[in-house]
Amino acid sequence: MLRVVGALADCGSITAAAAALGYSQPAVSQQLRRLEQRIGMAVIERIGRGVRLTETGRLLARHAAIVSGALDAAAGELSELRGLRAGRVRLAAFPSASATIVPRLLADLQRRHPGVSVTYLEAEPPEAVALVRQNQADLAITFSYPGDRVDPHRDSAEGLVVTRLRRDEMMLVLPAGHALAKNSAVDLGDLAEENWIGGCPRCRGHLLELCGHNGFTPRISYETDNAAAVLGLVAAGIGVAMLPALALDSVGAQPLVAIRPTRGRDHRTLHTVTVTGSAGVAAIAVTLRRLAALAGPDAPPAAPPVSPPAPSPGGN
Repeated sequence: MLRVVGALADCGSITAAAAALGYSQPAVSQQLRRLEQRIGMAVIERIGRGVRLTETGRLLARHAAIVSGALDAAAGELSELRGLRAGRVRLAAFPSASATIVPRLLADLQRRHPGVSVTYLEAEPPEAVALVRQNQADLAITFSYPGDRVDPHRDSAEGLVVTRLRRDEMMLVLPAGHALAKNSAVDLGDLAEENWIGGCPRCRGHLLELCGHNGFTPRISYETDNAAAVLGLVAAGIGVAMLPALALDSVGAQPLVAIRPTRGRDHRTLHTVTVTGSAGVAAIAVTLRRLAALAGPDAPPAAPPVSPPAPSPGGN
């Protein structure tokens, strides 16, 4: 019953909650009625043609994630008794991690812990966190920008644990022949008159905020979530862009572009997200440990993919 309340909190409607759980809509409605009869309090209230959780329902939704984590922890202890000969982890992460962190993690686990089975789903951070809340993923790799409201204390109260992995530097992508390509770092304000290539909605929002702090609104003429496409557009002289180092690492070098940090060393932060208590599950715990070793703050730092400055005219 608590799973139904948790799904309703995440999905916003009985129909969507039923679909997320794989139940029929009447079955979900029946479980909600039984729960209300059992506790003697209303869990949902009708709003027009829809429903929303009451204060009681919201309280139960917070506990639903905690109970789910406790059950997973119990299963984890049983796995430890079996010596981690078997275990399952459902992982979700954003696209640039799919081509960088995730393959290294999966190969490492396969070599060190072949009994651990990992399934993987690509999802942007908001969707990945929802998958963890809905018990459709055990672990999410996410990112946040400075100023985002990613509050580990708040998330812990909601039954989630958010753990910092490391910084991911934001890099400017310029045509190789650009006048500023000779600089080791670039002031964002010097690109105020350029055409910009925007990325995902959150990335565009961060770009708008950064440029606003530097006194201008970027002229975003092209939009694509594909990092390789961004490099191709920049290489063709169509515009300039800003990409995280991880995304640049995922597509490799492009000789016709120059990669430079901003003078303010702008960045985003990578996180892991799990349900409270799930770190007690042996397979999840070992996955978190290996992830921290491969991509955490103590991992060998990956140098930002800065291309060498263009030679001066007539230089050697």
